[in-house]
Amino acid sequence: MKTIITVQHTQSIHHTNGMVGSWTDWELSELGLEQAEKIGRKLQSELTGKSIALYSSDLLRAKQTAEKIGRHLNAVPVLRKELRERNLGKCCGKSVQWLRENMEQQEKTIDDKMFSDAESRREEWNRLKPFFDEIMSNSEQNILIVSHGDLLSVFNTMFMGLSVESINSCEIFGLAGGVSYMYEDDEGRRIIKRISDMSYVS
Repeated sequence: MKTIITVQHTQSIHHTNGMVGSWTDWELSELGLEQAEKIGRKLQSELTGKSIALYSSDLLRAKQTAEKIGRHLNAVPVLRKELRERNLGKCCGKSVQWLRENMEQQEKTIDDKMFSDAESRREEWNRLKPFFDEIMSNSEQNILIVSHGDLLSVFNTMFMGLSVESINSCEIFGLAGGVSYMYEDDEGRRIIKRISDMSYVS
């Protein structure tokens, strides 16, 4: 049995100041730091005695979340660029208002891009897929992943065995600080038992 726990990074400064997240390297807010501590304590009580492989996006807000959680689990996060949020190109470092006023194209399919230098959902999928295949085929039994909302939505779709094109019609999107539990049994059957559980930050 392989257990995969995903954590969407906790409240970041960009959640409070109207700025775009994406590849801009925002820190966690004070509340976000407190939320990460709470997640770490609760996961510690659930994972006592288990060896945890901890992976995180290398963007600061995810890295800070992973480091806080990792201290409770005796695990040091392995930083992976594949787990970064989707790159929104030239609007990085700009406000959400600027994004709305200057968007070059509405995203209606997984191949559309808001900006010419941005990443499409398909490109985000292709970036994530080698990492996904790696963790699903390795010998690690308890894996914890700290990443971002858009990326984890793609991860959820991938885990369920759906095609990238399915994102055109449906997806599972979480919230900042949400914790999800997923399992793959010895026969290869995949089960999701908890999605974006916000009780970990309460």
